[in-house]
Amino acid sequence: KQIEEAEKRDHRKLGREMDLFHFQEEAPGSVFWHAKGWTLFQILEGYIRRRQAEAGYVEVNSPQLMDSNLWVASGHMEKYRDMMFLTEHRAEDQRIYAIKPMNCPGHVQIFKHGLKSYRDLPLKIAEFGKVHRFEPSGALHGLMRVRAFTQDDAHVFITEALLSIYEDFGFSDVTIKFSDRPAQRIGDDAVWDKAEAALMAALQASGRPWTLNRGEGAFYGPKLEYVLRDAIGRDWQCGTVQVDLNMPGRLGAFYIDESSTKITPVMLHRAIFGSLERFTGILLEHHAGHLPLWLSPLQAVIATITDDADDYARTVAAAASRAGLRVEADLRNEKINLKVREHSLAKVPAIVVVGRKEAADHTVSIRRLGKEGQTVLPLDAALAALAAEAVPPDLRRTKATA
Repeated sequence: KQIEEAEKRDHRKLGREMDLFHFQEEAPGSVFWHAKGWTLFQILEGYIRRRQAEAGYVEVNSPQLMDSNLWVASGHMEKYRDMMFLTEHRAEDQRIYAIKPMNCPGHVQIFKHGLKSYRDLPLKIAEFGKVHRFEPSGALHGLMRVRAFTQDDAHVFITEALLSIYEDFGFSDVTIKFSDRPAQRIGDDAVWDKAEAALMAALQASGRPWTLNRGEGAFYGPKLEYVLRDAIGRDWQCGTVQVDLNMPGRLGAFYIDESSTKITPVMLHRAIFGSLERFTGILLEHHAGHLPLWLSPLQAVIATITDDADDYARTVAAAASRAGLRVEADLRNEKINLKVREHSLAKVPAIVVVGRKEAADHTVSIRRLGKEGQTVLPLDAALAALAAEAVPPDLRRTKATA
């Protein structure tokens, strides 16, 4: 039953039906985002950007291509080399470059730029960083396993409301795993003891239940993994919080403490979605493509019954756009049932039907995805109701407390 349900919800199938993205052999493991898919991606990015700004993060951007010597110093070339893309040819300056598989070393460089004092800490740096990792071709799977992806990565030089974020996207069943030192790691055991104890203390202070995930930490530090259970009972690891007492020191980062001594900072690595591409796939499968209105890349289609309602449909579409809705008008000379069927297959949450009668009465008939029948409302009331539903949950809370 679960396999059958999973096939119906397959995000690759939904991606085609909803015209969101595709893959092709010329770019294995990389996504070709179509306009609607890129809109969805930007909605996710915008949501996290707002939540991070609220929590005091500054957003930065670090280079895609950096000298491989930086990755030697960080420990990546020793422990992560098989997952990295390196430039095959030597540049004119005889240097070998790597495409970044992670954002952390770039963020340490930003931290090092300019002298830091203890008064500057904690410093919260965030980036929507495009990273590349060489996943074997047999492991590639739609958006769930790709070679090029965007991390909602943040590094705190010293947990936010991760659970409320997952709830906003419809995930209420979240478990936490504590992943301790792996066999392949940098740093000595005394440093790992300290990092694991610090992370464990924070986890126990949270009072949340957790399980041990032995030997599954990152090569530079232990981590917490946030695992989401979807609508059909599958578990997906998304968010991570990692304590790193190794990389800042290896890359020469320090701050000046109260007694003017140079001290190596602790770095927390934090991701909420993990990979925006993968989280998009999880979201699509969890909701079976029926995304909440605020998340839908196309929120409403204005569909005409006959061509004598075309002008009114254009008026409705323009008014809906002004109300902040993402809309399209379908003025094709096709039967209304065909239009409704096509837009339902494309998972458009609201189909606004207009004909001669609606134009005369200045009303609209609204059909909602997955629901029987339709509701006739005055145009202004219909747009106000849809616009209210389209407000992202974090902004709804902000309005409620204002």
